[in-house]
Amino acid sequence: MSELVTGEAVALELRPARLPSRALAVLLDLAVAIAVYVAVTIGLVAATASLDRAAQTAISIAVFVLVLVGGPIVVETLSHGRSLGKMACGLRVVRDDGGPIRFRHALVRGLIGVIEILMTFGVVACVASLVSARGRRLGDVFAGTLVVRERVPAGRTDFVPPPPPWLAGRFSGLDLSAVPDGLWLAVRQYLTRMRQLDPQVGWSMAERLASDLADRTGAPVPPGVPPAAYLAAVVQERQAREARRAFGSGAVTGGGQVGAAGVAGGDAPPVRPSAAVPPVVAPSVPPAHPGTAPRGGAASADRPSTGFVPPA
Repeated sequence: MSELVTGEAVALELRPARLPSRALAVLLDLAVAIAVYVAVTIGLVAATASLDRAAQTAISIAVFVLVLVGGPIVVETLSHGRSLGKMACGLRVVRDDGGPIRFRHALVRGLIGVIEILMTFGVVACVASLVSARGRRLGDVFAGTLVVRERVPAGRTDFVPPPPPWLAGRFSGLDLSAVPDGLWLAVRQYLTRMRQLDPQVGWSMAERLASDLADRTGAPVPPGVPPAAYLAAVVQERQAREARRAFGSGAVTGGGQVGAAGVAGGDAPPVRPSAAVPPVVAPSVPPAHPGTAPRGGAASADRPSTGFVPPA
């Protein structure tokens, strides 16, 4: 990784492209440029057959300069540092501060590339790239650019190790609302990279992060629990809560299905008599008076409540 500092004093960690990937990208660009040059040359030979030898030579030189020199410059300028070969290899040309290149950067790289790539068959560019710490050729040094890798292979450090089985569910009662996102990110980065750290350094970092996390949650680290296992268990608890919140695996309790038992238990608020709905009766029975209750037992569960609770 190479650290670049932007104009806003922000450090960027980029992976510089090395010689094999850069050489493959240059070969692909040259193959495309030579194919275009041959096609244009064949067309011009047929179109300028009536001209004299000097005019044909001048046109050939102009086509060579425009296609093999001007073409890559235009392509890198319009694509902000991504030629066809670089797109195929997952590379991009950026400035020293990490920003996109402009026409002057592509122009300097293209003009010096004629000397170190075309005239010397790439020998100067290979030597300069091998000597440079960031794999830059002379064109990159004079233009103030750097070729970086855009497609970085996914590493194994993204996997957060699970806590020990005897810690599963032990921190389900912790209050995690006061833990900031920055602390969660620091804990996650430590857990994904703790196997790459020195044991003493990793232990001290885990103790410090566990102390910060315990201060935020208000619950100290249980005795006998290693700090790394404590961090992994708390992170797993947070992930489990987020999964339940996102996928709705935990149904919301207290939703309030109101029935006869709920009314008798006093969980539902009583209905005022003035707002009571007359009971629905069968057609064969004469309609009852709105203020009287039916005889013969309690009302059915599907009938609306009238606010009248029969004695126990």
